[in-house]
Amino acid sequence: MHYPKIYQYFTENYPEIFEDFNQLGKKCRQSGPLEPKVQNLVNLGIAIGASSRGGVMSQTRKALETGATHEEIMHALLLALTTIGFPNMMAAMGWIKEVLEKEPA
Repeated sequence: MHYPKIYQYFTENYPEIFEDFNQLGKKCRQSGPLEPKVQNLVNLGIAIGASSRGGVMSQTRKALETGATHEEIMHALLLALTTIGFPNMMAAMGWIKEVLEKEPA
């Protein structure tokens, strides 16, 4: 798994806060009926909407790890077009393609 340097800095310097954050994420995932792949595609859509490069790339990797196909990931991206606009969707497409080009289809 790829972790940016700033993420590593945070986890090393604030381990208790990171652990609490991690536990909150686990509780959120366990609190509903969505399967992990769908959860990751939803989170990908949220990251796209937030124009978060790191979030988009991380959620793309997580979606792949839980069985999402390249086509499903690109469909999630395309759904954002009419909500966030063409320039923002294109930026997210670039971030997703960076990840997908390193992963087999």
